[in-house]
Amino acid sequence: MKKTLSMTASLAIATTCALGMALPAHAADTTGTTTVAGRSPQSPVDASGMDPHTKALMDRIQAELPADWVSRLSATRAKYGLDESSWSEIRESVINPGDSPCQRTELTTYADSLLVGIKHPAIIYNLQFYGGFDWAAFDALISGAESKSNAFGVNGEYTQKLTAEAKNLKRFWDIDSAGIQPVPMHGGDVLSSPERLGHVLSVMYGNPVEEPPREWAIGLARTFIELIDSEPVLQGGANPIFTFNAFAYSETGDPEPLGISDRIVVGDGVLQGMAAVGLGDVAPKGILSHEFAHHVQFQKNLFASDLTGPEATRRTELMADAFGTYYLTHARGESLNAARLLKSEKSFYQVGDCSFTSSGHHGTPNQRFASSSWAAGVANDASNQGHILPSLKLDELFEAKLPDLVEPDAVG
Repeated sequence: MKKTLSMTASLAIATTCALGMALPAHAADTTGTTTVAGRSPQSPVDASGMDPHTKALMDRIQAELPADWVSRLSATRAKYGLDESSWSEIRESVINPGDSPCQRTELTTYADSLLVGIKHPAIIYNLQFYGGFDWAAFDALISGAESKSNAFGVNGEYTQKLTAEAKNLKRFWDIDSAGIQPVPMHGGDVLSSPERLGHVLSVMYGNPVEEPPREWAIGLARTFIELIDSEPVLQGGANPIFTFNAFAYSETGDPEPLGISDRIVVGDGVLQGMAAVGLGDVAPKGILSHEFAHHVQFQKNLFASDLTGPEATRRTELMADAFGTYYLTHARGESLNAARLLKSEKSFYQVGDCSFTSSGHHGTPNQRFASSSWAAGVANDASNQGHILPSLKLDELFEAKLPDLVEPDAVG
């Protein structure tokens, strides 16, 4: 993978669709459900049994897409450091506990509700097939930082909190963070504008980006928007499912950078989800602090380890949970009180997963809670409350503690 990207919600949705973006194996984090055998669909749903209007839209999409759109999309994902497979596994079959002590959380239960009452499941399936649940994320990558609206949350309700938090994080950690930008991800804005979605489609399907985008891309965008609008549950693209993730992006060390700034993208959907389970106070700060921790990992080369597969991804995610909580509880960070600390720890618990064999495994709810709790202890028990541990020293302590953190839900 060329680019390094990290997703934060590591959750699954046990419905008929998936969302979010996949991660390179070396930098993971993140959000997710199930379609066919825990994989993204490999072909569109046969439209012959649909109502005439939906069938006509599906047929029109197939006709308007470039003949080689599949290979173009695959190349674009690789170019931007996005790999559909590992993320799809997380979002499609994250929670499959069997006899494991791992369990569903209130957040995954909330996510299940996002598509309740859907009239045309085939629309969801086909949107997934065409990359529709990545559109808002791509928009945040290619034009998010330049957007005129830099408001976080559906109504901008998290803007002040997250903007201030980003400044505090930059002061706290020992990295060059001046260029790290927090960027919002809005579904309704992207999925209601033919021009904006057309720009995204022109990038995703591999054609040269033009201003304005090619006419075919704008026409295709109009058709997709009409398809989305035909399903009321999707709320014209404002359904939280389209933005139910957050991720860190960096081109640090990339031999062929695309010129995209270091950034932390936070979707409206994940903020809505955390608010729905009573964590709207602390969780947004937890999300930002976790994603900022990935930038610490990028710059300090902390993704490297002897671990492979699921264990490697789990290590980096639990470390980000720990670093994030260390900041949130430190006297020179957020200095959370006991009640808000518990909410912070629950925020990380909510996004745990049980995908033990997946390369995108980020740690069970118990492991993520344990990692967060341990880091809080490191901050609270320090003899010098004014001293901030260097990131490499905190990593050293974390590496020594990691076996204990994963042991309760260890599989193998």
